[in-house]
Parts: sequence; structure tokens; C-alpha cells
Amino acid sequence: MRSGGWFESVPDETLTRADAQRVLRRLAVLLRPQWRAIALAVVVLVLQVGTLLAGPSLVRYGIDEGLRENDAGALNLAAGVYLVTAFLGLALGRAAILIVARIGEGFLRSLRNRLFRHLMSLSLDYYEREKTGRVVSRMTSDIDSLQELISQGLVLLVQNVLLFGGATVVIVAMSWQLALGVLVIVPPVYFASRWFRRVSNRAYLEVRDRIATNLSTLQESLEGVRVVQAFGREGSFTRRFNRTNEAQYEAHLETVRVSARYFPMVEFAGVAGTAVIIGYGGWLSAEGIVTVGTVAAFVLYLNNLFEPVQQLSQLYNVVQAAGASLNKIFGVLDTRPTVRERPGAVDLPARGEVVVDHVTFAYGDEPVLHDVSLTIAAGERIALVGPTGAGKSTLAKLIARFYDPAAGAVRVDGVDLRDATIGSLRERIVVVPQEGFLFAGTLRDNVRVGRAGAGDADVEAALAALGLLERFEAFPDGLDTQVRERGSRLSAGERQLVSLARAALADPSVLVLDEATSNLDPGTEHQVEQALERLVRGRTVVVVAHRLSTAARADRIAVVYDGRIAELGTHAELVAREGHYAALYRSWVAHHAEPDVA
Repeated sequence: MRSGGWFESVPDETLTRADAQRVLRRLAVLLRPQWRAIALAVVVLVLQVGTLLAGPSLVRYGIDEGLRENDAGALNLAAGVYLVTAFLGLALGRAAILIVARIGEGFLRSLRNRLFRHLMSLSLDYYEREKTGRVVSRMTSDIDSLQELISQGLVLLVQNVLLFGGATVVIVAMSWQLALGVLVIVPPVYFASRWFRRVSNRAYLEVRDRIATNLSTLQESLEGVRVVQAFGREGSFTRRFNRTNEAQYEAHLETVRVSARYFPMVEFAGVAGTAVIIGYGGWLSAEGIVTVGTVAAFVLYLNNLFEPVQQLSQLYNVVQAAGASLNKIFGVLDTRPTVRERPGAVDLPARGEVVVDHVTFAYGDEPVLHDVSLTIAAGERIALVGPTGAGKSTLAKLIARFYDPAAGAVRVDGVDLRDATIGSLRERIVVVPQEGFLFAGTLRDNVRVGRAGAGDADVEAALAALGLLERFEAFPDGLDTQVRERGSRLSAGERQLVSLARAALADPSVLVLDEATSNLDPGTEHQVEQALERLVRGRTVVVVAHRLSTAARADRIAVVYDGRIAELGTHAELVAREGHYAALYRSWVAHHAEPDVA
């Protein structure tokens, strides 16, 4: 569904009975390690429900044996036991809440850790396919739905199911005639509940989808706020958010409309049941079939029948939202990374020879690269150039094994990357992106991202190797300076220097560069180029060159055109060849008054 061309919503399918059963089975597997605590919780809840069910029977005993027989002892006994069971029920209720909360919170803690760990393991194609807002909503709004069930509803849910079942058994055993009078109310409530389950299920899945869409719109707008303000598009993006927010509002209202049709009917059924008990029970009592105490107990047990129905109906919204959320979380956990380690994988050697062997690759149905072959000697610097969309960045990502080829192979030092351990792959091949991304924390922490377990001395050695240690130690807090979220305290050039220091700390044999100096101001560009020159010494370098001055300094240049290697050679050779590269170079020179390379 599109609204004004700004956003697209793909509603989730309603959970079928099979889906719900599958979710419950998987939930049972996840909760299996806590079975002792769960068994204890069930025992405590059963005992608590027993105290609640004992109350009306004690009232019956007090009326029939105490009031009617004018026996003060029986009346006092009924009152005393009633008071004891009430206090016991209170203690058991508190214990049940604490036990269930510990089970639930432990489960959520484990689920959050598992989900985050899995998200970190997924390949780049998942994040290019999924909207960021939808991914974030799995860890936020979907987990929050489960939190709401655990904190507010789980004890009530189990308690009311047990209470309804126990009350039904007790009233049938106490008087089947009166029980028949009560049960005539059940069929309308049953069919209304089936309708409510079906409609509210669909409505709550729609709510979750609208929340994800709205969150995605919000996050995207905030991340691009500089662009929005630069072009004066605040009004357009506000209207865009208004539309997604309105869709979320309407989805929530639909759940309210469904509830407004259902809950009053359940309340009416309870009132009608009380009227039946009083009228029919009075007649049975006059006929001597049941006692007055039995009629009074039935009125109280009616509360134990219809109050659970009403509370379960109210909890059904929470349960539905939690079930839909859990289904989506399981959907993420079921997503397998396309780039994964094979059994028996071997560590990559550290020389750095790269062979692209007849590689074909497609993001969808149409291939982006066609039968590409390229050999890069250890220690060689090769530049990939070509028009936008030609496939040069895709080729670089295949060399870094962010993707696996559909056909052919990429080998480093004779080892197919698909046969290499992921750990050694990330140690031997390091990617330096066009813009350095920094995490909230210190400069030292951000450099340490380059190698797990690196100490302070290692970080300082990596910075010193690139000639950057003095620059960063000159900061007010030195290497302990907080860079803030996304490195907002540093300039673009300083962020890129930290990114290069990470690569130096990793000490790879192959570097894949996405033109690390293309978006820098002249003031910092020179220092970044100096640090980069030190970093690439002695390493195999694959650079996606956006500027031909960078390409000209490489040992060889591969011209990627229409998904193929169209030309391969040195800068001088390709210019003399008068092919694609020569045309690109002439166009580049025409737009630069003082080209770096003549």
C-alpha cells in the first residue's frame, strides 16, 4: 500500500492456528531450561486457585450449617477458615508473581542476547533488503510486547484459566441442575470469543506492522535531517510522518472498536447468568432440590466463571500482540546468513595473492557481474574504476566476502574464501569504507575495534605506525577523549584517521579501500593520504577509485564496465589504448584545472 509515494507497508499475515502452535512449541523449547521454576510456579498457582475456589464453598457451609441451623460454632468455623484461606491466597499470589517474573525476565534477557547475537551474524544482504526501522522494532516494540505480557498478564492468564476450569468442575459437582442453568449462557460467549480471537488477531498484527513502518520513517528522517533542512523539505517530511502516524493511529483504533463490540457482551452475559441463578436457584430451593447456601455459593462461583472470561478477553489483546511479536522474532532467528563458515574451514594464509576466477554475481535475477576473472599479486595495488553501477563496488565486496558469487570463486593465497574460517578471513582482509563510522566511546575504544583483545600499547603502536599518535594525544583527554555518537565530536577527516588506525591494528594482508580520501576537505586530506600511504605499504590493496588521480597511482587499473573487466593495465597503457579508461580520464581532466597526474 502506498500513500503519496512516500512509504510502503507490507502487512503481516494473520497468525493461523498452525503458526500459533508452532510458536508455542518453539517457546516451550526455549523455556525448557527453566522447567523446575515453571513447575514450582504451576504448583503455587494451583494452590492459590484452590484457596479462591474454597471461599464460596465455605460461604455455603456457613449459611446451611451455621445460619439455617443456628449453629454459632459452624458459623465461626466457616468465618475462621475463610480468613485463613484468604491470607494464604494472598501469600501464594505474591509468591507466584515473583516466581513468574523471574522466569519471564530471565527468558527476555536470554532472548534479547540471542536476537542481538544473531543480528550481528547476518550478512549484508539482509540489511540491504530489510528496512532499518523494521529490524530495530524487533529489539524494541516486539520485545516490549513480550515484556508487557510478562509484567502484567502472565500470572493473570494462568490463574484465570485454572480458576475457570476449577469453578466449572466445582459447580457441576455441587448441583448439576443449577450448572445447566449457568451453562446456557456459555454458547453465545463461546462464539463471540471465537469471533474476537479471529478479528483481534488480524488487527494486532496490523498494529505491529504500522509501528514498524512509523519507526522506520522516524529513524530515516532523523538520520537525514541535514539533507531535509538543507533543501527546506521539513514540511514534506513532516507530512510523510503524519501519514505513517495516522496509519498507526487507525490501526490502534480498530483494535479498540473490536474490543468495544466484545467486552460489553461478556459483561452482559455475566449479569444474565446472575439473574438466571437467582431466579432458577430460588425455584429449586423452594422445591427442596438445592439449599439456600448452594444458591449463594453459585452466585459467587459465577464470579469465578465470568470474571476469568472477561479478564482473559482483556488479556487476549496482550497475548495476541506478544504472539505476533514472538512470531516475528522467530522469523529473524530463522533467517540464515548467506555468508557462513563451512564445516572443516581452514585459516587463510597471510601472503595476500587474490584470484577472482570466472565470477558471476546477481543481487536479484539480473547478474551484476558476468564471468569476471582477475589476478592480483601479493603486495600489488590495483584500482577498480568505471561508471556508476558498473559493478566495481560489488567486485570489491566479493573480494572481502561480504557476498558469495553465484558462479566461480574468489581465492586468497589459493584458498576459496568459502572454505576459509570467518575469523581468519576478517583478520586477513580488512575493508576501509569511504566514511569512517565511529561508535560512542573513547578514541582508544574505537581504534580497538580493529582487533579483539588489543591492549592500550597495541592501540598506541597502530597510531604511531601511521604517524597519528601525537595528533590524537593532543586532544584534551588524549586517547580517552569521548567521540560521542557516530563520532560527532570529530571532523570527517579525523573519523577517517581513526578508521585507518583500526585497519593498521588489524594488520591485514589484503586491504579493500573505498576511496578513503574522496569526501574530505583539503585541510585533512593530506594527512589522511599520508596515513593511508603508510598503511598500504607491503599489503595487497584493492581500491574502488572514484577519482582517477587515485587510480593513476596504482600498479594496475581494472576498468569495470557493464559487469565485466573491460580493460586492465597501467595508467599509461590504458591512456594510450584509447578505450574506456582513456575516455574516462579525458572527461576527468576536463573537469579539473590542475590534474594530479599528467
